[in-house]
Amino acid sequence: MFLGEYLHTFDAKNRISLPARFRSKLGRTVVVARGLDHCLYIFARKSWEKEAARYAAQVSGSAASRGLARLFLAGSFESDVDKAGRVLIPENLKSFANLSGKAVIAGVADRVELWEEGAWKKYTHAIERDAEALAETASGASA
Repeated sequence: MFLGEYLHTFDAKNRISLPARFRSKLGRTVVVARGLDHCLYIFARKSWEKEAARYAAQVSGSAASRGLARLFLAGSFESDVDKAGRVLIPENLKSFANLSGKAVIAGVADRVELWEEGAWKKYTHAIERDAEALAETASGASA
């Protein structure tokens, strides 16, 4: 399970260093994909295969299901983690998430998320502000 948040900087070659704590769980090959809320998702290869199979099953479904499947599958990129623990983020994915300079790398259960630093601060501030109301809504939906 991936937990915690870290601030790292992109190098001149569009690589970002993954937190040492995440590297062994991610392995030598990762998949970077468009995520929700304009962040990127980073999956270990095996975890991605399960995630991709879930979306692949939806490509013939409703328009919404097809759209999400296309967002995640067509926008994904397989990348090797180098010996220094860095992963290449393609320009189109950096652009999607408005990434440049510093980025927040957040562990979110079965995946790692990559956020533009200001967007992460804005997002977490809003969640923190509305946490009680969100908890009420979430607990009501799962009951």
